[in-house]
Amino acid sequence: MKPVDQKKVAVFLPDGGALSHDRKPLMLQEVLFCPVLTWCVRAWKSRGVERFFLVCEEALRQQGLACFPAGTDVTWLAPAQGEALGEDVEKVREPLMPRGEMMIAFHTPEELGQLQDAWHREIVAGHRKNGVMILDGAATYIDPRVTIAPGTVLLPGTILRGETTIGAGCEIGPWAVVDSCTVADGVTINASQVSGSAIGPGSDVGPYAHIRPGCQVGPKCHVGAFVQLKNCSLGEGTKMSHLTYVGDADVGSGVNFGCGTVTSNYDGFKKYRTVIGDNAFIGCNTNLIAPVEVGEGSYIAAGTTVTKNVPADSLAVGRAKQENKEGWARHNRAMKAKSKKQ
Repeated sequence: MKPVDQKKVAVFLPDGGALSHDRKPLMLQEVLFCPVLTWCVRAWKSRGVERFFLVCEEALRQQGLACFPAGTDVTWLAPAQGEALGEDVEKVREPLMPRGEMMIAFHTPEELGQLQDAWHREIVAGHRKNGVMILDGAATYIDPRVTIAPGTVLLPGTILRGETTIGAGCEIGPWAVVDSCTVADGVTINASQVSGSAIGPGSDVGPYAHIRPGCQVGPKCHVGAFVQLKNCSLGEGTKMSHLTYVGDADVGSGVNFGCGTVTSNYDGFKKYRTVIGDNAFIGCNTNLIAPVEVGEGSYIAAGTTVTKNVPADSLAVGRAKQENKEGWARHNRAMKAKSKKQ
């Protein structure tokens, strides 16, 4: 062990042949969803290191560079070039993990697992100290890049990954995964998965919802059971309680989605967008065939397939006219019974 106070660091991969079972260098393995190299870079930067060199073969170049946070001064070098670096550069040739003010060397996946267990407990303890209520630390996993405001509750089974920010007064879990998201104050995420998106204040998600990357969920929205969102924006107070898919869409404020609504955004070749104005009412089992626009304050009747734009304050009905054939069921049963006897 030794303190790290150098201003320049060169990291050599694959660390003298120290590889895991999947043949990936140990410095590129993940600890609590964060690559070991990223842990080290963050620690080095916090201690004044200003410039980095990644020394590895071309095959590892992209994986290695992806471990450096945006804005880091990092240069890739082939192994021969790395050996030519001057004495003013600290050369790291073995796998390291930060622990306090030290960098601890490890050489096997088993040793890395022990370090992960220790960091798991330490991260949970740190968030608890900062005012986060974690009901079951052993069943809660938090990436070191995650920030959580005081007053938030994490229920068992919660997994927080990536550059995620959680606001104050939230309730996350049970069994929720939040990956690389911005979650505002007062949000509830119950038994759902949210990735690469922003959730506005006072909104609730789940249970069993899936918010895919590229979504902007506005304030006080309700994204309910078995709802999936993808690359869309929702205005304030928009609600979809269950069994709905909204993809590649711009949705206004105060919109209500009935059960079974689907934006049909893909024709097999290209994705198209759906635009829905404020205070529109989308009836149950509506299909919105993109590209299409639904005007502000309009109503879509249940069971409608929308294939052309709906003007504001209009009613759209796109379904076959119901026809009742009286006595048909009784006659059908009689015919079935007769055929069985023959």
